[in-house]
Amino acid sequence: MRVRGTDAREGLAKIADGWADLVITDVFSGARTPAHLTSTEFLAEIRRVLAPGGYYAANLADGPPLVHLRGQLATAAALFPELALVADPAVLRGKRFGNAVLLGCDAALPVAELTRRSASDPHPARVEHGRGLRDFSGGAAAVTDARAVASPAPPPSVFR
Repeated sequence: MRVRGTDAREGLAKIADGWADLVITDVFSGARTPAHLTSTEFLAEIRRVLAPGGYYAANLADGPPLVHLRGQLATAAALFPELALVADPAVLRGKRFGNAVLLGCDAALPVAELTRRSASDPHPARVEHGRGLRDFSGGAAAVTDARAVASPAPPPSVFR
């Protein structure tokens, strides 16, 4: 594993096509993901560096009404044919601010195993995939560089 301490987009530009089996984005400036790391153009760079069958995983933070999360789902759907979302059920219902993990791949995801493991975790999570995930995204549009914004700031109560 190689960890690179640089701006994610600048770092991706230096990586060869098809080099990675896994790209994880857990990128925040303070408590927000910078706008330039939320677009289809950024995810196209991730797609470029992934080997066939490689996985994309993103830690996303959002709260009611989940506009950012839904936009990120639409953005990923524009580049990855297979998606799954893992999160606390209260976050997915828009009841509170929290994190969700988005997974993308150009091949089938191990949804059954992911669902089983997520449900049996000490902090159980729900997995959305397929039709349920498409319904959850609510017709959101993919985010491009031209209309990208940083993720929402968490409410002060999140850090208590």
